[in-house]
Amino acid sequence: MAAEPRRTESGFPVEPVYGPEALEGWDPHERLGRPGEYPYTRGVYPTMYTGRPWTMRQYAGFGTAAESNARYRQLIAGGSTGLSVAFDLPTQMGYDSDARLAAGEVGKVGVAIDSVEDMGVLFEGIPLGEVSTSMTINAPAGPLLLLYQLVGEAQGVPPARLTGTVQNDVLKEYIARGTYIFPPKPSLRLVADVFRYCRAEIPRWNTISISGYHMAEAGADPAQEIAFTLANGIEYVRTALAAGMAVDDFAPRLSFFFVARTTLLEEVAKFRAARRIWARVMREEFGARDPRSQMLRFHTQTAGVQLTAQQPEVNLVRVSVQALAAVFGGTQSLHTNSFDEAIALPSEKAARLALRTQQVLAYETDVTATVDPFAGSYVVESLTDEVEAAALALMARVEELGGAVAAIEAGHQKAEIERTAYRVQQETDSGERTVVGVNRFRLDAEEPYRPLRVDPAIEAEQAGRLARLRAGRDAAAVGRSLDELRRAAAGRDNVLYPMREALAGLATLGEVCDALRDVWGTHTPTERF
Repeated sequence: MAAEPRRTESGFPVEPVYGPEALEGWDPHERLGRPGEYPYTRGVYPTMYTGRPWTMRQYAGFGTAAESNARYRQLIAGGSTGLSVAFDLPTQMGYDSDARLAAGEVGKVGVAIDSVEDMGVLFEGIPLGEVSTSMTINAPAGPLLLLYQLVGEAQGVPPARLTGTVQNDVLKEYIARGTYIFPPKPSLRLVADVFRYCRAEIPRWNTISISGYHMAEAGADPAQEIAFTLANGIEYVRTALAAGMAVDDFAPRLSFFFVARTTLLEEVAKFRAARRIWARVMREEFGARDPRSQMLRFHTQTAGVQLTAQQPEVNLVRVSVQALAAVFGGTQSLHTNSFDEAIALPSEKAARLALRTQQVLAYETDVTATVDPFAGSYVVESLTDEVEAAALALMARVEELGGAVAAIEAGHQKAEIERTAYRVQQETDSGERTVVGVNRFRLDAEEPYRPLRVDPAIEAEQAGRLARLRAGRDAAAVGRSLDELRRAAAGRDNVLYPMREALAGLATLGEVCDALRDVWGTHTPTERF
């Protein structure tokens, strides 16, 4: 009796052998095109990595701004070509470090940033006109972007020279992460205000990184990851159009963020399918004519959810395979996780090894010698078509529910992802799915490991910095600037302009977010959209 074929993460059977019959009737001109040309299946640039490799953007941030600055300098000295900032939970939620709700969380999962002074320390000695910076921040994306601009200006860097990305993707927070502040309607307005502001003031900045990574970490399979991410992207495009922007004025600065799993073949297919779907949506649904508006440019992070605390050194192998999937899939930038991240914040040595993984792929292998080496592969082209069809079916269901926001309100995406996560956990618990070191190939005793710990005194240190800042600023001027922000939030003006003035006058992140809370309120999980 023949064994059942293996299945992909998205549930498609993988045949033992693929041949020409797998692509019967398949037209390479229609489905592939040339690299750098519509529908961008083979990559968004004609030469891809043959001219230069992807941006090696290591995600880092912990403790105080000074500690994170030291780590950034180490990464740059080690060859990192881009920075990616992790913020602590209070910063992500728009609270100052001395707020009651921040207690116990300051500096734990990222760096604590309360004011322009903190942001200045974070990037001290790092020339912002030469470094591309990604900031993983969503609900308070506007204030953090403005703090970065203010620090750049203090360094003498004109805003037009600043390059980087702000995540600014609040819809996925309602689906998978939960670090939202405001209700969806004003949150989407804030996204559109960032789009408009950057077009006028910081034209080289990527205004949003529409994220499937966090949905994948919550349990989404590859088809769900790209389907729900692209559905959110469509919602953002509609929001910007409704705000009066022309599609080719903002779409070239849209970017995406995906995971790379150990299932290399399906991951390569996923990235290729996502590019093809987005190109078609932008051209056919939204009438985008600028080729840059049709390109799905994306950052990739290796799969943190697949790292294990057991035998953590094995994660070096997992991350290498995941990174290879991202490169074969045509990513524009890549973060490789450190092998010890399932235990604690990465140690300096682990972070360096993660960067070295990318450098070995870029400079010691031949994967950068040719563009899209899997083009025409019977199995990869078949999988690309299957992932595309499954994603389109999921996107159609979101549209039937009224679009991404209406589907989120109905709990659709969250429920679909949770079902997948439950199935994967059952397969792992039963042994049907092998996780090396966890349910097979275990050790009787784990080797000792000393993780990096954050000094709990950081919270008091940040509170002291805030007290000194408030004592030394013009409190009346700060109050007036926050009132101006409230007036803009209550009306239709772009809130980023009064927000910038408030932050420049030493208003804190928490004070700015509180001013918006006063007008817009906050979102709770039981609240309808």
